[in-house]
Amino acid sequence: YSNIYICPSNSSYYSDPSETHTGSAPSRKRTFHPRLDSGISSLLPSDSCKYLTWNKAEQHDIQGSQLRCPRVREGPSEEEQLFRQVECTLPPRKRVLEKIKWETWLQENWEDCRNLNVSFQDLGDPYQVENFNRILRRLIRVETLWLVDNSLVDLSAIRLPSCRVLNMSKNRLMSFKQLPKIPQIQHLSLAENHIETLIGLSSLRCTPLESLILKRNPCEFHQNYRKRSSNKKTAQFKRERT
Repeated sequence: YSNIYICPSNSSYYSDPSETHTGSAPSRKRTFHPRLDSGISSLLPSDSCKYLTWNKAEQHDIQGSQLRCPRVREGPSEEEQLFRQVECTLPPRKRVLEKIKWETWLQENWEDCRNLNVSFQDLGDPYQVENFNRILRRLIRVETLWLVDNSLVDLSAIRLPSCRVLNMSKNRLMSFKQLPKIPQIQHLSLAENHIETLIGLSSLRCTPLESLILKRNPCEFHQNYRKRSSNKKTAQFKRERT
């Protein structure tokens, strides 16, 4: 017989190719190799960053305006918790925190964001809601914004001066009065909310609105609900087929 070599991927051991075998007697000199499917996985190169937010990772120059689908999942940092609980912090520490916040503000750069999708955020913590609204208040140049399925109730305090396309489907809006200020809106989707009446829709009459989607809202069951409202440019109200 010639020298025998058994591939490690098919067996947990193999014979040394340099060994010479006679007859059918196998070699007793074997080297053990761990199986590839042992279930023990090595750490990924990014493992050290798994608990960091994007603006705290080192060696990158990414800004918030370059993100398309960011996640609002961070809780307050230890420094912010301490800062909230203890108002009289030491001046040097306070200056350091203010510098960090300012650097973070500049890096996020939400003011230059034109297109953003912050849907499906699962905002279960009050701090996450607060941080989410903080981001929305900075979107002064956003033109296309998706806020789908975020359990949003009232954004009337938010102003989106440049927004032309807004998707707020699958939220908890009960009235048009709870919409953000959207003076340039052209396409608005409010499907699958809890809007019962058209009260407050008059706030959209001075906008260049072209399409409004209200499917699966309680107001959809009102007779001739589409004919009861229109803006000065005769907005086209669409109802998608299900």
